[in-house]
Amino acid sequence: MGADRTEDFNPGKFLESLTRSCGVYRMLDGKNAVLYVGKAKNLRRRVASYFGSRSHQPRIQKLMNRTRRVEVTVTETEQEALLLECNLIKRHKPRFNIYLRDDKSYPYIYATTRDPFPRFAFHRGARRGKGRYLGPYSNAAAVRSALGQAQKLFRIRLCEDSYFRYRERPCLQYQLDRCTAPCVGLVSEEEYAADASQALLFLEGKNEAVLEDLLGRMERAAEELDYERAALLRDRVAALQRIQASQSVAGGAARNLDVVAVAESGGVFCVAVLWIRRGTLTGSRLFFPRVVPGVESGEVLGAFISQHYFERGAPREVISGGPVSRRDLLESALGMQSGHRVAVRWNVRGWRRRWVELARRNADAGALQQAAGARGLASQLKALARELRLMRPPERIECFDISHTGGESPVASCVVFSPEGASRSEYRRFNIRGADSGDDYGAIAEAVRRRYGRLVREESPLPELLLIDGGRGQLNAARAELEALGLSSMPVAAVAKGFGRREGRERIYMPDLARPLIPGSGSAALKLIARIRDEAHRFALEGHRRRRHGARKSSVLEEVPGLGPKRRRQLLRHFGGLRGVEAAPVEDLRKLPGIGPELAQRIYGALH
Repeated sequence: MGADRTEDFNPGKFLESLTRSCGVYRMLDGKNAVLYVGKAKNLRRRVASYFGSRSHQPRIQKLMNRTRRVEVTVTETEQEALLLECNLIKRHKPRFNIYLRDDKSYPYIYATTRDPFPRFAFHRGARRGKGRYLGPYSNAAAVRSALGQAQKLFRIRLCEDSYFRYRERPCLQYQLDRCTAPCVGLVSEEEYAADASQALLFLEGKNEAVLEDLLGRMERAAEELDYERAALLRDRVAALQRIQASQSVAGGAARNLDVVAVAESGGVFCVAVLWIRRGTLTGSRLFFPRVVPGVESGEVLGAFISQHYFERGAPREVISGGPVSRRDLLESALGMQSGHRVAVRWNVRGWRRRWVELARRNADAGALQQAAGARGLASQLKALARELRLMRPPERIECFDISHTGGESPVASCVVFSPEGASRSEYRRFNIRGADSGDDYGAIAEAVRRRYGRLVREESPLPELLLIDGGRGQLNAARAELEALGLSSMPVAAVAKGFGRREGRERIYMPDLARPLIPGSGSAALKLIARIRDEAHRFALEGHRRRRHGARKSSVLEEVPGLGPKRRRQLLRHFGGLRGVEAAPVEDLRKLPGIGPELAQRIYGALH
C-alpha cells in the first residue's frame, strides 16, 4: 500500500491505516526512486518510529528529509519479509541501504543421488536438479580438489551421463583404481550406493562417521573371508586417517563452515570470508559493501550475511566475528533458502576462535589497503573532472569497446566504474548482430542503443560520463544514438591511442572541441582513463574469443560430408550440445541411428 500521489502523502493518515502485520517498507523520493528498504515485525510501529522522533542519527535525518512517500508490502512470515528485503535491495540498490556489490555465483559439488549410480560433479548456477548440493566452495580449484580426494577414496564416478550410458568397456579411471566401473556392471547398485553414501559424508566433513562405517564393513568382509575386499577397505581407512591428520593440524575438527569478519578504515568497510571445508581453509575473499556514513560494523555484518547467502545458500555453520541481530530469524530464513539447517554463531572458543582471528586480520588488512586505494582513486576522479571540464567528479563511468577478428563474431563490452573502483557485477556484453561485418561505428551505435534504451525503459541509473574506445567516428556514432534516446546531455568522450598506438600519448575526443585533448603520460586523469579503457578491452576480447570459438565449432559440423541438418540436430540433442559431441569417443558416435563407422570417424576428426 502507499499514497497514490507524492504531493498528497500525509504521514499521520498513512500511519493510521497502516497494518501491524510483518512485512517490508520502502522509502521513496519525489521522483519515486527507492531510497531505503527495511523489514519489520510490526509495520506500523517500525514506520512510525521514523516520523515520531526528531533525535535521529544524521543519516536517518538525511533519509527523512528526502523521503516523500512510503510503500509497504505485507508478508505472511518474518522469514518472507527478510527474503523480500534482500531481493528489493538487490533490485533497486537504494542509496541509504548497505549494499553488497557482488553477483558472483559460487561453485558446488552436485550429487545425482536419485540415480542408481550417482554422479558427483562440479556445479555453478541455479540449483534446479534433483539431488544433493554440497558447498558453496570458494573457487573451482577447491571443488576439483575435494572431488579428486573423494574419487580416490571412494571410487565414485565423475563422468557425464552421455559418456556413462554408452560405455562398453571400463575407462582409464577404472585402470587407475579411481572408479568401480558401474557403467559396465562391475559393481552392484548396493555396493556403489554404500561408496556414494560415504563420499557424501566425507564431503560434509563427517569423517568420524565414515571411519566407523568403513571399519564395520571391513570387519564384516573379514568374517565372510572376503580378504581382498577387507584389504581394500583397510587401505581406505588408512588414507582417510592421513587426511584427518593433516586437517587437525590445519585447525580443528573436519567441519564445513564459513567464517565472516568485518573491519573499517577511513570510512571503508571490508568483510572477510574464510571458506573452511573438511577442516581445511580452502579459500578466502574480501568484500567492500557500499555503506552510508554513520553505519556501525554490526549493521554491516548483519546486512552482509543476509545478502551474501540468500543468493547462494549457506553451509550448515556460519561463524560471525560479532553479534548479529535477530539471529533466530536469520537462521530460519537461511535454512529455508539453503534447504538445510543453518547455525549462525559468534563469541566462539577454541579452534573456531582461531579462524575468527584470522578472518579479522584479513579484514583489517583489506580495509587499510582499500582506503588507501580509494584516496588515490578520488584524486584521479577530480583530475578527470578538471581535464574533461565536468561539473564534478563522476560517480558512475561506463566505457564501451568492440572486439572482432576481421569482422567475425563482433562483441561489444560495457564496463562500469564508481568511486569504489570497478563494479564487475554490472559489466555487460553485447553480441553485435545488426552492424555490417567490420563496421566499428555501427557496432558502437548498436551497443549504445541497446544499453541505454534498456536503462531508460527501466529508469535505471545512468552514467555521469560515457567513454568510447575509438576516435571521432565512434564518438559521433555514440552521440547520435544518445540524442535519439533523449540523452544528449550525457557527457561523452572517445579515447584513441596516439601515433604508433603508443600508450601514454592517448588523444581524447570531446563533442565540443575541434582538436583532441592530449593530456600527457604523467596525467592522473589519463591513467584512470587508460585503466578503464584497458578493462573494457579485456572484457570485450574475452567475450569475442568465446563467441568465435563456439561459432567455429558449430560451423565445423556443417562442413562434415554426409552429415545433414537432421543428423546434426540428432547429435546435439543426444549428447546435450556441442561440448557433449566433442567429448564423445568414436564408439559412442557410431551408436546413433544413421551414423556408421566412416561418418563417426569424420565427425570425430573434424572436432579434434
